[in-house]
Amino acid sequence: MSFDPRHPQPQAPDTRARGTRNRAIAIGVSAAVVAGLVTFGSYLLLENSEANDKNEKSDGTAAAQDGKHPGGHGDSQGDHAGGTIDGLKSWDAAKLGRNHVAGAVDYPMRPPVGGDHNQTWMNCDGDVYEKALPDVNAVHSLEHGAVWVTYNGKAADADVAELAERVRRTPFTLMSPYAEQEGTIVLSAWGKQVTVDSADDKRVDQFLTQYVQGAQTPEPGAPCTGGLAAVPR
Repeated sequence: MSFDPRHPQPQAPDTRARGTRNRAIAIGVSAAVVAGLVTFGSYLLLENSEANDKNEKSDGTAAAQDGKHPGGHGDSQGDHAGGTIDGLKSWDAAKLGRNHVAGAVDYPMRPPVGGDHNQTWMNCDGDVYEKALPDVNAVHSLEHGAVWVTYNGKAADADVAELAERVRRTPFTLMSPYAEQEGTIVLSAWGKQVTVDSADDKRVDQFLTQYVQGAQTPEPGAPCTGGLAAVPR
């Protein structure tokens, strides 16, 4: 049998070219699958990270609230952010008045930890006063986030000097004598109070760390300057 050169015969398919195309398609599909898996894995990792962050914030808020016990009862738990404060007393901030008044206020605790007060605060930018302060002005300082350090006649001179030095280098604090208090040394913030016997008691640092402009502050961002710089006569 002969072939007519005028009529070319159909060529057999090139198996090598087809194999090359198939490999190219397989590689492309594999790359797309891998890219999809990487993208999905990154999405899951991001979702898990955000969920963990939300849980940590939620746990932190709950821990801070655990240390609040209304009614002025003893609280040995404290706020977790600054560690346990033995003997800490807490009052329900919602029950402490915040009205500005012109006259004296009969506070249920000495020194007071909150309540109605004078419209002018005592300067509390590390201010140390040698004379007793009017409660109504000092309470306004607490409303701004200050810690008020007070002491009576039982406090040793060395302890008073050490506390004064600490207050002077700590913004949003003030210090003054307070003869009517029962404890030797008392640290007060809005709704919070602890009594210690000496300046080197670890609770002094704990209290300052937690409550100087702490979460208990009714007016965060309010100043501790621009008020009364001296005890009014």
